[in-house]
Amino acid sequence: MSEHPVPSERARALVTGAYDTHVHVGPDVMQRRIDDLDLATRFAETGLAGFVLKSHYVTTAERAAVVRKARPGVDVLGAVTLNGSMGGMNPSAVEVAGRQGARIVWMPTVDSRNQRSSTAQDLPGAKPAMWGALQADLHAQGIVPDVVQVVDEDGKVREDVRKVLRVLARHDMVLATGHLSGPEIIAVVHAAKQEGVRRVVVTHPEFTSQRLPVDEQKELAAAGALLERCYTTPYTGKVGWDDLFANIRAVGVEHSVLSSDLGQPFNPPVEDGLALFADKLLEAGFSDDEIRTMAVTNSRFLAAAKAS
Repeated sequence: MSEHPVPSERARALVTGAYDTHVHVGPDVMQRRIDDLDLATRFAETGLAGFVLKSHYVTTAERAAVVRKARPGVDVLGAVTLNGSMGGMNPSAVEVAGRQGARIVWMPTVDSRNQRSSTAQDLPGAKPAMWGALQADLHAQGIVPDVVQVVDEDGKVREDVRKVLRVLARHDMVLATGHLSGPEIIAVVHAAKQEGVRRVVVTHPEFTSQRLPVDEQKELAAAGALLERCYTTPYTGKVGWDDLFANIRAVGVEHSVLSSDLGQPFNPPVEDGLALFADKLLEAGFSDDEIRTMAVTNSRFLAAAKAS
């Protein structure tokens, strides 16, 4: 689609070997730009190592295994998101996903208390998230799963969450914080470390329903979490580019990981996302080494198989 920017060759080279740890592609319950098989082919053509299939509603580990067999050479990884359709904070679902090789477990997104109750508004002109329309349709039909809680009335992490975290630790899966609020994220990240989870990523801290202050981002980085910088968040107008760049610099590139969050029909091709992000970072004065740290080194750390 000609209306989208095209990455430079320099940017393509900088992200060679990276994983995109956050993509939304078909088959899905809503329209997507591309399916997982075709995306694997395009990743191979552009020198990217692999991607993580994210769905708000179903586990993707089985899909990932099929794509890996059909498109060898591209490491396609599965995941599970703990929304109502997966039974909420469901250690059984996480255990099964772990046994199937799922890489990332997202805390609740659309069914989190924070997302359901958030009154935060997108910036003027921002494109709304596609799942909003689906959620509205489900709720109009009376299909409203219980809110998935992660902390109790005193702000302490619930025991069912800790059970899930122990499953993550056993399978060495990555914890992603989903659409939780700042205080919930901080509580869950510290609990994850207590339960032995080795890899933690704070999901798009600049997104509308997160908007974590830089002090909270620094606290999370100090606790060992990576801060996920999603290309779509500034590209669709939910945060200003300069604000995003300022957060990266304040927290440190070593604590940030780039992903695209792409797959929407109106956004750029998924395989271009990391390189387009690299071009924007180059324009803002980030060095080649800094970009490779965020795009390649840190994404490969999240995607790595369990240490022997």
